[in-house]
Amino acid sequence: MSQIEVCYKQRLGETQFDIDLVLPEKGITAIFGRSGAGKTSLINVIAGLTAPDSGYVKVNGKTLFDSSSNVNVATYKRNVGYVFQDARLFPHCKVKTNLKYGVKSPDETHFKQIVELLALGSLLERYPNQLSGGEKQRVAIGRALLSKPDILLMDEPLASLDLPRKREVMPFLEQLALSIEIPILYVSHSLNEVLRLSTHLAVLEHGKIAVSGPIEEVWASKAMRPWQSFSEQSSLFEGKLVQHNEQYALSKIELADKVSLWVQKVEGELGSSVRLQVRANDVSIMLEEPKGTSIRNILKGSIKAIETQTHGNERQSVSIKIALAEKCCLNATITAWAKDELELDVGLPVYVQVKGVSVTQKDVVLSH
Repeated sequence: MSQIEVCYKQRLGETQFDIDLVLPEKGITAIFGRSGAGKTSLINVIAGLTAPDSGYVKVNGKTLFDSSSNVNVATYKRNVGYVFQDARLFPHCKVKTNLKYGVKSPDETHFKQIVELLALGSLLERYPNQLSGGEKQRVAIGRALLSKPDILLMDEPLASLDLPRKREVMPFLEQLALSIEIPILYVSHSLNEVLRLSTHLAVLEHGKIAVSGPIEEVWASKAMRPWQSFSEQSSLFEGKLVQHNEQYALSKIELADKVSLWVQKVEGELGSSVRLQVRANDVSIMLEEPKGTSIRNILKGSIKAIETQTHGNERQSVSIKIALAEKCCLNATITAWAKDELELDVGLPVYVQVKGVSVTQKDVVLSH
């Protein structure tokens, strides 16, 4: 199967990079980490803007760099699309001309598809100074896609935008992941963007890959603990939309066989994928199945792990991991008092009530 392979060593300033990364051949992979961790440096190596000291870079079977065989394909020959933090449009050219810059073989059908995808039709005759920040970024994304790249690199494309403009562009990025059959590497330090957009997540720390994999797995890993306070822990699920309750405006999302949650109605077709986030503070634990409760989501499981956070000599909160099915776990945060009173231990069968569920991403098509 084709995929992205990035394995190299490189020294930049005081940072020694030792990267070994395999990424899926399509979908959005978020490159995440603290400032200075090496996120932009990583995609610059793929783009050919910097050359590593040793190693190799392969994109869907094509070798772009290999120190062992002296291969270093020039940047302009790598067929890589790159979207920077700032749009970098030509101020003296209209949007239509900006979009077509870099297109080697004109393809009007492809042009119309990208214009429609990013809702750029009404902007084609405008100059960049007549566009909002969000519109400029959409044009920059369109220009990168019109070159028909093998891979699209995005370096914090929303970082320079204010909140309203970020909200303007985000739905287009979500749709991009569903419509474009090429890998997209998305550099970001925003957890909100990562959760909404990516299907795969790679976390960088001090020039090395701390963890990489499907976002649900990485989110639950220890590498993400520094990014979630103990009281703000949550669980991510990639579920399937299986039922609508029109009377109460609810949708049923299946997480695993015989494991599902009701959420506020999701506008999507049955069978489409939906990403859910459940905050650990919104999960309560019971030893017996609750009766006569207003909570609609009640699940059966067993305790898989228990972790207690201490502050000095005093116990504070307790994190409980509950297995709902194979490879389907839910986190709950409770007090040490509750843990002791219920005599909770690993392996104990329990019931959980889920009080709140957030839909962070859904597989739906935008209409313009």
